[in-house]
Order: sequence, then C-alpha cells, then structure tokens
Amino acid sequence: MKYLITGITGFAGPHLANLLIENKHEVYGLVRSSNGRENDIRDVVPDKNFSKMKFVYGDLLDRNSLVKIFKNEKFDGVFHLAAQSHPPTSFKDPEGTMNTNVKGTLNLFEAMFETQPDCRFMFCSTSEVYGNVPKEKGKINENFPISPMNPYGVSKACMDLYIRERAISLKKPYFVTRAFSHTGPRRGHMFSISSDAIQISRITKGLQKSVIRVGNLESVRSVIDVRDCVNAYYLLMQKGKSGEAYNVGGDTIHSIGEILDIMIDIRKLKGKVKTEIDEKLWRPIDINTQIPDYSKLKKTTGWTPKIPLKKTLSDLLDYWDKKIEETNKPSKK
Repeated sequence: MKYLITGITGFAGPHLANLLIENKHEVYGLVRSSNGRENDIRDVVPDKNFSKMKFVYGDLLDRNSLVKIFKNEKFDGVFHLAAQSHPPTSFKDPEGTMNTNVKGTLNLFEAMFETQPDCRFMFCSTSEVYGNVPKEKGKINENFPISPMNPYGVSKACMDLYIRERAISLKKPYFVTRAFSHTGPRRGHMFSISSDAIQISRITKGLQKSVIRVGNLESVRSVIDVRDCVNAYYLLMQKGKSGEAYNVGGDTIHSIGEILDIMIDIRKLKGKVKTEIDEKLWRPIDINTQIPDYSKLKKTTGWTPKIPLKKTLSDLLDYWDKKIEETNKPSKK
C-alpha cells in the first residue's frame, strides 16, 4: 500500500513512517520545500527506513501545489497529521492556527477529493475538542459534547466535524482520530513532560542549575507512547469506519507532577533538584483532567497500548541526551 503522511517532519509523523515501512508499505512525506529539512527526522528514523522514504513538496496553504501532488501520485491512504498543535501558541496566534489547521486541512482534503475521491483519509483531531470535562463525568467517550477551551481545540473541532460530515454525505472512507496525551522521542521541548525532560537532561550534563521550571503539575492525564499512538492510526487506516471518530488513549492515569517524579527517579535526582513555577508555562485556560474511553478503538482494531510509561519517559530522556550532545559537540576546524 502507498501512503502519504503530512506532518512528516513533526512529532508523530516520523514514528508512523517507521511503522509503515517496517510493514512493507510505501511512504511519501509532505514537506513544504526542498531545503533539506527532510533530514531532520533522522534522529528517530534509521537509515534503513529513511532510504526507503520518498518526499513530495507542497504547502497546505497553496491548494494548487497539493493538487499537483495528487495528480502525480496515487495513494491508498492519507494520514493528515500536520497542524499547529501547541495550545498556548494558539492563544498568541489564533489566526495562524486557524489558517494552518482549518484552511490547510480544507485545501488538502479538497485537492485529494478532486483527484482521488476514494482514497482513505485520516484526520488527526485531538482530545482538546472535548474541553474541560468535569472529573465526575468519568471517562470521555466519542459521544461527549465537543466544547473546546482554546483556539487550537476550536480549529480541530471545526475540521473534525467537517471531515465526518463529508464522509457521511459523500459515502467515502474518511475518519477522525482524537488522540489524548502522548509523548516520547522527538516530542517538542515546549510541550509538558518533554519540557521537563529536556531540563532534566541539561541538569545532568551541568548545563542548567538544579531547578526545573514547571507549569501546572496538578493536571491529570492518561499518557501513552507516541509509538503506540501511531500504531492505532495504522490499524484504523485498515479498519476504521467511514464518518467515525476514535479516541486514542490509555488506562494509566497520572498527574503531570507524578510523571515528573518518575523522570527524576530514572535519573537518580531525587532530593537533588527542585521545581519552580513559571507562569509562562501555564495556559491561560488549563484543562485539569482528561481520562479517555478508548473501547471503541479497541473493539474496532484490537488495539491496546503496549509500551510502559517508564520506558517511554526513559526513551524521551535518552532522546534529549543525544540531541544536547549533538548541539554541544565541539566544531571541527
């Protein structure tokens, strides 16, 4: 099978590419321009996989460039992962967030529909569309009301609804995933958990004082590994039903503070570091609790998360170790 991944130079895209290639599929990645950025993903994509990848060039905000791609290459499925996905940034730049996530998705979808209307299409939505669900409501399933609490969530909710409407109205194989918290190697340093991980790595290397700047440590999340998350996407591309939305999340619940403590223990820093609240790391409106019900996904595909949280966090810390070492290598003269 031949698949296109948007967001290939982001967080989940390279992990999905690894999985598809290891399952003998052809993988094409969409990048904005041929400026060498493709090589950025090699921090998680080994040479044996990278050598099998192909890249196509186009801009989500330039519909004509996308039409050309779909006219030149026929795909069995599109994984649309590209987005402005940082909620705090969406408060600062709602227009940019809307342009990328709404207009960009619309351009991609319409370009595909014009040329390959029967191609399977996965829109990567988010648990942020549910907003701040009261804890007493219990686990969040796909029938919960959509009530986003930030511009990022609003942008995703808009296209979440649109793609499902198109699938039902046009009777085409399009579906939506709503991933809850996931982390692992390549997670951006501005996101919670990864922000703590890079600071821990810097502290162990003597590049930062033994103070970890944190946001809201009381937020409760079910956190899974990004590699488990993309496996759910892959299985749904094969088995997901047209017009449906699927939660992707886990069973294990922790506060952000507890997750930080696990990473501190992994690096044997207990009692050697302290935390300090940084207002810049707080959202203007925070979501305190998100606990998913992923039974629909499990029933459809048999998926369950496999990678233990400690393994995920250890791999994340190792990832930042390597990135920091590469950055601080003495230059060769």
